[in-house]
Amino acid sequence: MKPTDSAAPASRLRRLVVPALPGTIVIVAGLALATGVIWTLGQGDALFPAGSVGWSLAILTGVIVGHLVALGRDRWWGGTGSGAALALAVLLLYGWVPATLVSLSVVVLVGAARRHRWRQAVVHGAVDILGIGAAALGLAAFGVVSSVRQPWSPKAWDLTVLPEVLVTAAGYLLVSRALLWISLAPRSGTLPAIPRTAVVRQALVGIALLGISPLIAVCAIHAPLLLPLFAVPLIALDSTLWIARARAEEQLRDPLTGLPNRQWLLERTWTALDEAERVDVRSALVLIDLDRFRSVNDTLGHLAGDRLLLQIADRLRHALPRGAEAARLGGDEFAVLLPTTDSLTSSQRVARNLVAALGSPLDLDGLTLVLEASAGVAVFPDHALDAEGLLRRADVAMYQAKRDRSGVELYEAKRDGNTPDRLGLLGDLRRALDAGDVELHYQPKVGFDGHVAGLEALVRWVHPDRGRVPPDEFIAIAESSGLMPRLTEYVLETALAQVARWRAMGLEVPVAVNVSPRDVHSPGFAGAVAARLARHRVPPGALQLEITEHVLLEDPQRAADTLAGLTAHGVKMSLDDFGTGYSSLVHLRRLPVSELKIDRSFVARLAVDTEDAEIVRCTLDLAHSLGLLVVAEGVEDDETWERLRDLGCDAVQGWLVAAAMPPDETTAWLRARGERGWHRESETAALAAEKAAERPSGQVLN
Repeated sequence: MKPTDSAAPASRLRRLVVPALPGTIVIVAGLALATGVIWTLGQGDALFPAGSVGWSLAILTGVIVGHLVALGRDRWWGGTGSGAALALAVLLLYGWVPATLVSLSVVVLVGAARRHRWRQAVVHGAVDILGIGAAALGLAAFGVVSSVRQPWSPKAWDLTVLPEVLVTAAGYLLVSRALLWISLAPRSGTLPAIPRTAVVRQALVGIALLGISPLIAVCAIHAPLLLPLFAVPLIALDSTLWIARARAEEQLRDPLTGLPNRQWLLERTWTALDEAERVDVRSALVLIDLDRFRSVNDTLGHLAGDRLLLQIADRLRHALPRGAEAARLGGDEFAVLLPTTDSLTSSQRVARNLVAALGSPLDLDGLTLVLEASAGVAVFPDHALDAEGLLRRADVAMYQAKRDRSGVELYEAKRDGNTPDRLGLLGDLRRALDAGDVELHYQPKVGFDGHVAGLEALVRWVHPDRGRVPPDEFIAIAESSGLMPRLTEYVLETALAQVARWRAMGLEVPVAVNVSPRDVHSPGFAGAVAARLARHRVPPGALQLEITEHVLLEDPQRAADTLAGLTAHGVKMSLDDFGTGYSSLVHLRRLPVSELKIDRSFVARLAVDTEDAEIVRCTLDLAHSLGLLVVAEGVEDDETWERLRDLGCDAVQGWLVAAAMPPDETTAWLRARGERGWHRESETAALAAEKAAERPSGQVLN
């Protein structure tokens, strides 16, 4: 999905403005500092106090820097209280330039010690320069312009100086923190959890500034040798702020695995998208969900499930590519953020590697468990422009991977039932079902002896405004929205009513209806089908249900019980789309089917592709050895017909026989062939005319 037109101008504006803002701040601060230094030196004044005051302030600054480096934590946008309090005290006494030098000593030295944060250190230093400048202007409004040569020395450090101190502290905090927020904060428009906590911390910093800064100033005037002792309260202030931050970070951690949680993921994704937009690269979000994890909890208990999740989290950490970050969203759902990715394909490849790593055997008290995983991938800016949208679209892709049993799926807008267009189509489909505006067409299945083996009911919908809607489109919407049971009920009801009418005309031909795995897993489905057969007075043998192997993959026991109930009622079962999914002998043994349908993707190239021909031959041999009839779908030419007949196929379905037809045309077709059957040679001309006409789009209901 491309970014929306409405979001594009804002995105372009931000791409121009946001990356330039930190650079602008650094340039303005650098010019201001250079101007201040030149002006100070030009006035014959010193940049920093000398003597015992200067050395004491230098020692105190060095202790603070050493403490901050020893913390070993990345500096957050809220800054530290110790550096701010010391800088404000120097500002009150000696003016803007010495206070700036103290602040830069703290910020730049700490940033240099943490080399991977040097860019942020430069921005922090520039912001502090402007913040101290704003505080100096506030102080100047009271007529106070201090310098090293002429320190500020009020008559008494009492309540009379409180307005000056208040304005100075407020100016520093408001300007510096506002600039940091604008230049470094995420673009989501709301304060993330840690910055929200940092805002609260600024109140503590302000109180500390008011309380400690004047004391430092008084001590510098009357007992400068005692200044290093202020390291104790300043370090205590910093420690208090770091503890507050640590507690805020704990709220962003999953208590079981230690991985970051959903809130952290969204905030980190916002930051990654900002950076990706700035350098014009892609970012990706991979959402991973463990398949059938609930059965582990139900069988082994929740404690065993928690231990298994710990192993999964540890395995996920080790499988992460460089630069990627993992989070646990809850339950058995994990996410991986790829801050930069080369392409959609590379994102999908990373997701496959992660799924493969999680799928290797796990050991739990000597019990070897294999948990498969499904992953969905969404990429910025191709699929979404914001963190929430990226997470939602990755979730859509993940559930698509679960439904298709494909392991990994990349987000596709056409398969997302939650877009405004598809939500509108969902409402229209619901109304069409209520009004009976959805039609069934019927496509014959014919044996090589000309006998009509049955009909397959295919759903068709002509939208009043959009025209014919492809079945694969509106069926996907029904499956993803929960409307599928309603659609299946409609198809079964309509098909059985038509079968009853045909039987009353003497046309006794079985009809096949496709049902989805969700239908088979619905409680009471077998009984509901039997009740409909009885109500329409249709014998069970006249109905055939076409299923896929997917019915056994999510809840095998419930599916097996439902299928056993259907066959006990006399309903025949057909295995559809054989060869396209997870086809295996195990599934064939467990499914009570009497017929197997070879998918059209193999039949279409049967005459020209030796591998497809071998697959068809092996499938026929396998099915016949199990006593199953075999129907080939998508037969459209004489050569394919001949090859299938020679291979021993039982019946065919496709355009060579007939297209799917409305009920009236199907009735006429059945009556015309009731006595003589279907003969390929006698219908070549009619078939050519049909193939020249526009074919209805879409696929069978499955």
